[in-house]
Amino acid sequence: MTDTDILFEVRGQIGLVTINRPKALNAINADMCLALRLQLADWAGDDAITAVVIQGEGERAFCAGGDVVSLYKSGLAYKGGDQSSLEWRRFFLEEYRMNTALAEFPKPCIALLDGITMGGGVGISVHGSHRVATERTMLAMPETGLGLIPDVGGGWFMPRLEGEVGMYLALTGDRLSAAETCDLGITQSYVRSEKLDDLIDALAEGSGDIDGTIAGFSEDPGMSKLGPHRAAIDTIFSGDSVEEILAALESDGSDWATTWHGRLLKKSPTSMKVTFRQMRKGRALREFRENMKMEYRIVNHIINGNDFFEGVRAILLDKDNNPSWMPATLTAVSDADVAKHFENLGDDELTFE
Repeated sequence: MTDTDILFEVRGQIGLVTINRPKALNAINADMCLALRLQLADWAGDDAITAVVIQGEGERAFCAGGDVVSLYKSGLAYKGGDQSSLEWRRFFLEEYRMNTALAEFPKPCIALLDGITMGGGVGISVHGSHRVATERTMLAMPETGLGLIPDVGGGWFMPRLEGEVGMYLALTGDRLSAAETCDLGITQSYVRSEKLDDLIDALAEGSGDIDGTIAGFSEDPGMSKLGPHRAAIDTIFSGDSVEEILAALESDGSDWATTWHGRLLKKSPTSMKVTFRQMRKGRALREFRENMKMEYRIVNHIINGNDFFEGVRAILLDKDNNPSWMPATLTAVSDADVAKHFENLGDDELTFE
């Protein structure tokens, strides 16, 4: 991290966070996550700070996620026998601690999702009290296509969305616009990008009515593309297994269902099955920290597997979009294969200090 990768400023009554890596679509790394967590702790105890606002620099992205290629390199070295190559583990550790700090932050936290918001960018926004979309918002959790899971608290917030839309988003990685994020409650407000600076200034002036201040800048985001499919989503994605969901998509016969059936068949079978169990287990958990411990176990076990490395190779490095998943089919992924991803890590369990 450089001194300018993430910026902290006190403006009036708010603490303003700017993720400042626009050329990298504001991707975050371990040092940035640590810096944000420590700053949140400082502002939590500062009576002069009444709220925190998080924004991304530039016009393209709020935060496109973590630096996945760096994780790939570190994890590959570790898997190859270099036990000192632990930057991948440090990233997940600091990221999950930061996600937890946001979820437990005692003051209002307003994230301005202006642009691409994927993976780690979702985790740096959805756990705060207020989320604002713009006409540039594109939100997705595409991890099942990369051999990962929708982590950073995905197992907590996604199953708590209405109906089965969380399972749908977790498995498909569908890309959402502002209209969809507002409709689903992932964001609560829609403000045009050109008004964000004025919104920040108004929040900094501190009338005390954050909801009213945001509402004063908000507009109608328009119709959600998912609206016509919500009933089908709730029926199809309530299945008791990934195989059952795929069978329901196939039997539905609509163009929408046929499209997603084909797309799901191209994703990592292991990731889909582990994600399915993550969503079902996450729905039953009572504490956010328990979810983060679960996800930390999963990603540690994923690093010892194949599909994350193959997914990054095929999608981000070689860009042939032809990953060789192992196992290659859902039927070849056993219940035992899935269960091992949730096993306790012993001395390597996630801690929060």
